[in-house]
Amino acid sequence: MLSKYLFCCLSALSLLTATAHAKEETTTGERVYGWVEKGIVMPLGAIVKMKLDTGALTSSMHADDIEIYTIDADEHGVRFTLELEDQHSGKMIKRRMDLEVERYIIVRGAGGEDRRPVVKLPLCIGDRVYTEQFSLRNRNNMNYPVLLGRRTLQDLGLVNSKATFLTKPECEIPAKRAKKAGKAD
Repeated sequence: MLSKYLFCCLSALSLLTATAHAKEETTTGERVYGWVEKGIVMPLGAIVKMKLDTGALTSSMHADDIEIYTIDADEHGVRFTLELEDQHSGKMIKRRMDLEVERYIIVRGAGGEDRRPVVKLPLCIGDRVYTEQFSLRNRNNMNYPVLLGRRTLQDLGLVNSKATFLTKPECEIPAKRAKKAGKAD
């Protein structure tokens, strides 16, 4: 009987603590995100899992067949393929892209140095579209095809490291908007 009473008290205390914590986070007016969220990579219209990584400065996105080319002495372009699994349909969505390189980053790790191109791409998190800088690399061996770094996170809000999937993407996908209007792709 005592253990049943103790369990009820601890459960109530845990619920009160969680509720108080949630109120504390929301009273700041900032949005709160989990360390993993679903978002839409707008050029594809694909809903993907994104890791919100406070340990990374620059965001990163999975890309295949990365080809850098010279536009002129000071400008470079990059052709690459985005191929991401849509979490809603389970289908792989693929698109070849050609964008201007915004800058390069050097990533140092146990395997040595890696120079990566950075491009701007729009993505939706919650009900807002952000155009962010992403370094491109093959992330096939990673758990998440998109990693959001601190440069992106500073515009989003708070990250709750204990939670996942606190928001759902609510932006309208351009291709779906055209279909609703009865227009062909």
